[in-house]
Amino acid sequence: MTKLSLLILTPLLALGACNSQPSQPEVVVTNPDPLQNKLATAPKAELPPAIRADKSLRCGDGSLVAITFFQGDKQIMLRAPAKADPIKLVAPEAGKPYVGENGTTVSGDEKSVKVTLPGKSALTCHD
Repeated sequence: MTKLSLLILTPLLALGACNSQPSQPEVVVTNPDPLQNKLATAPKAELPPAIRADKSLRCGDGSLVAITFFQGDKQIMLRAPAKADPIKLVAPEAGKPYVGENGTTVSGDEKSVKVTLPGKSALTCHD
């Protein structure tokens, strides 16, 4: 080899042998996570159900109700009249009528429902 090639190769070999990045990251702080035990024993979070359908239905008296149906057929959000604040109604199991805390009940599906509001007669509503 010539002197010129040795002069060029020597610094390159020295740089190639140098590894400034270790294969594993260096742990600098070893403080334990104060919430580690609490998170390990916490119950699994249940996600809210996904929306299956969002419908506006016309009732026999000419009024409109808006209902959001959720997956699992155990929960709906009712807006009666359609521009009112929503009321959450739940069913004990799929296929059973939905009941709200204020006594409102809804039975049926996204094509036709029977809505009973507190102090009012039942309304049949469909799309």
